[in-house]
Amino acid sequence: MSETSEKNHMMDALLELRCHFTWDLMGVDTDLADLEYRIWEEIEFLDTKFNVGIHNTLAYVKHLKGQNEQALESLRQAEEQIQQLHDDEAEIKSLVTWGNYAWIYYHMDKLAEVQIYLDKIETFCKRHSSPFRYKVELPEIDCEEGWCLLKFGKDCYERARACFQKALESQPENPEFYTGFAIVIYRLDHLGREDGPRISLEALRRAVTINPEDNYLKVLLALKLQNADHIEEGEKYLEEALKNRSSQTYILRYAAKFYRRKQCLDKALQLLESALKTTPSSATLHYEVGLCYKAKMIQIKKVANYARKDTDRQELKRVIEVAITHFNTSIGLRPTFESNYIELGNLYAEVGDIHKAEENYQKVLNMKKLPDYIRQNVHYRYGCFLEFKKRSEADALIQYLAGLKINTDNKFIKNKLLITLEKLVKKHLSQNESDVVNWSLLGFIYKVKGEQREAMQFYEKALELGSTLLLSKTSLFPPDAAQTLSYF
Repeated sequence: MSETSEKNHMMDALLELRCHFTWDLMGVDTDLADLEYRIWEEIEFLDTKFNVGIHNTLAYVKHLKGQNEQALESLRQAEEQIQQLHDDEAEIKSLVTWGNYAWIYYHMDKLAEVQIYLDKIETFCKRHSSPFRYKVELPEIDCEEGWCLLKFGKDCYERARACFQKALESQPENPEFYTGFAIVIYRLDHLGREDGPRISLEALRRAVTINPEDNYLKVLLALKLQNADHIEEGEKYLEEALKNRSSQTYILRYAAKFYRRKQCLDKALQLLESALKTTPSSATLHYEVGLCYKAKMIQIKKVANYARKDTDRQELKRVIEVAITHFNTSIGLRPTFESNYIELGNLYAEVGDIHKAEENYQKVLNMKKLPDYIRQNVHYRYGCFLEFKKRSEADALIQYLAGLKINTDNKFIKNKLLITLEKLVKKHLSQNESDVVNWSLLGFIYKVKGEQREAMQFYEKALELGSTLLLSKTSLFPPDAAQTLSYF
């Protein structure tokens, strides 16, 4: 057999494998540097029994970056974790790792090594009476695929949930399967699903019952209980997690978030400072510190007549400067951390630095791989900046419409966009009741809200005033507004 024929034969076998190379990850739009950072952070700071998959995922990312030797080293680390398992469990866990070995050696043109791993998988499949030569259907592999998809981000969460659910069908009490399921449901909840809070709370409660020693699950449950106004119960789980040294960097971060949202800002900062002593280069920790100082800024501003007191003005200036420093530090450590740019835009606007504020909003909007739900949030934040800080209502309206054009499951931001846009449109109608454009916009707003009857009334009002949108007769829009109006 010629080398070309051999490679073609091998490729047929490789495509049958169940591993990272056949899980349709190439089409996922993700930033590899950011993904690698998040994987490294999990390996370094999250203590878990379920860490074989993360080394396999890192190996795949290394391969995508053209670093096949480093990829092989990650697979060896996965094997070290597998060796600590029981024999039967270890062999099943090895299947994905063997598949990844085979693919990487294939890309390195080491065909003899490829065949070694294909033979291992074929032997396993025969012993387990699989109808396939190089593939076997096992819930453990469904679980591994779920962990991988979970790490590849928001666009893969639904697929990850399907994988964990499939695994749970055969083993409903499996601790690893249910841990993965609960975490992905928690992540999906953050995307604004209407039924998300109830489902994720139920899933996390059961996950903690099945995994009573998992502190990471406890802090996620604590945050979810806080969202549901069960603050005392949430704090109980939080304190349990803080007493244990396992995964302390992760625990301290989430505990700080809990206390920040409870407005116990000094306690939150104390926890973050403890975490930073161990991991001073954590972009996420610096981001959380920035959020705490931003919350302090809001507290100071709520105090009556703060502007009349020199001490309050000085303290306000200090906390804003500290917040800006930490957000900038976070960006330096992780340039793709989008939320930092949004927060910096807000803070620079607060101190009147319009140029830097706009620069940060533009930076995040120009990111090529910005998730839709974040882009929608940026359009909202940028629109508010343009309307209230820059006093440019026409440009603000364009941003609000751009945000509404994006179809996401985040009902929270969508509603804020609708409310803000409606206020702006009604403001202009109060100044000019004959404005066709604004009556049409009001119809569009109510159409998006699902209030079709009211929408038709506003559209009919616009038709009464004129059958076409005469942009030249309104001062609301800039010259390029025709493209914006195409949104509705």
